[in-house]
Amino acid sequence: MAVKSNHVTIKGIKDGLVFLLDDECEYEELLGELRYKLEHSHQNILTGPIIHVDVKMGSRRITEDQKQNMLDILKQKGNLLIRSVEFPESEPEQVPVYAIMSGMVRSGQVLHHDGDLLFLGDVNPGGSILCTGNIYILGALRGMAHAGVEGNEEAIIAASHFAPTQLRIAEQISRPPDEWETRETSMEFAFLQNGAMQIDKISNIVRIRRDFNVFKGV
Repeated sequence: MAVKSNHVTIKGIKDGLVFLLDDECEYEELLGELRYKLEHSHQNILTGPIIHVDVKMGSRRITEDQKQNMLDILKQKGNLLIRSVEFPESEPEQVPVYAIMSGMVRSGQVLHHDGDLLFLGDVNPGGSILCTGNIYILGALRGMAHAGVEGNEEAIIAASHFAPTQLRIAEQISRPPDEWETRETSMEFAFLQNGAMQIDKISNIVRIRRDFNVFKGV
């Protein structure tokens, strides 16, 4: 069966060979052509003494299994010694980074932070926390909290005990009713939904923040 020969280019260099592999074709098609060329072409090069081989994948990203499949094909020629395989590294997983601060925000004090904040302590009446990102308070929120101050409407505000004088997310303002002080003592969070402030239990936060990892147990 004829195999197109434009996906695998083999070039001789001073101290070995370079395999240039097309980074746009289907991977299985690429492997098929690689196998064909090793079996039917370049027999005068691919036999004899040990030859060092550098493999260049271009911009193609491959899994470890795909890489191993390709190496297995190349290793079928006993005189080929794989010296290097060049391909883009996988992008690192984006892990949320939170600044951690502790203490107490007293009346008249304002805590500003650029990014997400985990605050271990209480925010007293008259005290304020302003963040460009999310606000997580392991303590009582009795003052004002403003998340997403630069317009991030996906920001949230969470606190162990909700009794704020005011909540703000981006440009939306909520003035909590008197019932705040009579609510059940459980950690909650505030978020925007259709432009309105909503409050829910912290266990339901994954409905809003789907980027969070969820513990499901065994």
